[in-house]
Amino acid sequence: MKTSARLPAIAALFLGAISLLGQTTDAPIDWDKAKKLHQRNSAGETLNAEEKAYLDRAHAALAAGQGPGAKGRPGAPTSDGIDWKKAQDLFQREQRGEKLSEEDQKYLDHAKEVRRGGGIRGGAGRGSPANQRKAPESLKPLTDMTADDTYEGEDGGLYGKGSNEPPEALKKSAEAALAQIKPLDAEGKPSDSGRIVLVSISMSNATQEFSFFKGIADKDNRKSDKLTIVDCAQGGQAMAQWVPEDGRPWQEAMNRIERAGVTPEQVQVAWIKLANVAPYGSMKEHLDKLEADTTEVLHNAKKRFPNLRIAYLGSRIWAGNATGGLNPEPYAYEGAFSVRHLIQKQMSGDESLASAKSPLLLWGPYLWAEGEKGRKIDDLIYVKADFAGDGVHPSQSGREKVAKQLLEFFATSPLAKGWFAN
Repeated sequence: MKTSARLPAIAALFLGAISLLGQTTDAPIDWDKAKKLHQRNSAGETLNAEEKAYLDRAHAALAAGQGPGAKGRPGAPTSDGIDWKKAQDLFQREQRGEKLSEEDQKYLDHAKEVRRGGGIRGGAGRGSPANQRKAPESLKPLTDMTADDTYEGEDGGLYGKGSNEPPEALKKSAEAALAQIKPLDAEGKPSDSGRIVLVSISMSNATQEFSFFKGIADKDNRKSDKLTIVDCAQGGQAMAQWVPEDGRPWQEAMNRIERAGVTPEQVQVAWIKLANVAPYGSMKEHLDKLEADTTEVLHNAKKRFPNLRIAYLGSRIWAGNATGGLNPEPYAYEGAFSVRHLIQKQMSGDESLASAKSPLLLWGPYLWAEGEKGRKIDDLIYVKADFAGDGVHPSQSGREKVAKQLLEFFATSPLAKGWFAN
């Protein structure tokens, strides 16, 4: 396996670099060493204190314009014409879900392009791992595929064999889990004055979409007044980054739950969007890694939230306009098969997904549609305006499309409305 195979794409690198603006060092950086440390860190490995300090120095040097192919200092335009302090501010605003002006968005997109060209990387152009596959000319939505349709040996339907309806056994398991979701007090004991907490777990796309969902859901008269929605998804924190049990994403998630005035013991429902940074290789390699990471994330969630009953899993939106290697097609499309595999594994009694280790796994709304071609089950389409300049992160309109799907699913699905609705 080439060392470039696990290289993170520009968003993760940019996020790490800008968080360290202003730090400097006179000691030279071994960029090959820094690249390897970055690969290990992005793959979920825990670096020792010395290694982490070295990687932090490398990120700081990059942010200061001192890395390969870049010159200059933060706070002033470099030879590439970028004021990295300005780029940092714009990036943070974008991650919070703010809509940037056309001028600011162009400035940020240009900064990302410059960072992509001069950062810790070694893949095949534009920040892509060397062995990312190209997407077929056309991809059929999983919900439109029949039992006779196949993609890389997989048949259609959310649950396989062309079916988008859960099997009876899964429906019964869902009914049992739904019946256990009740308002809980801060210690996790049933209470009429308690709360039901829904959290999100995943990366930048998820926090952008889920924060929009929270905004419209909190105003929707169908939502129970016992329900508290907390967006715990975070920019740059895909499944691999949530694998370390005490990693930064979990620490930030606990902080957000505390700030929302609820406790981990009250968390009973989660929405988890499956994706990893810069996926690569065959579909099997891609999905094996994604499923293994997600299984560990589920274990961590069950430990952090002892009363977690249900995790609604989702895959990515269309990425046919992606300009780099962050999560292009066909990888965005293929993530749905990981959702299906995990649900099927749990139904078959796989020990790694037993109730002591994992909440019940159910499909959330299926979010993928083939661009402007859409899909048969509804009128969902994605147009260029639904994406930021990288073609991967959703714009305001893209976030709204996902948020409305989440809202309608939770408010109307028999597999969710019992805890969501009044």
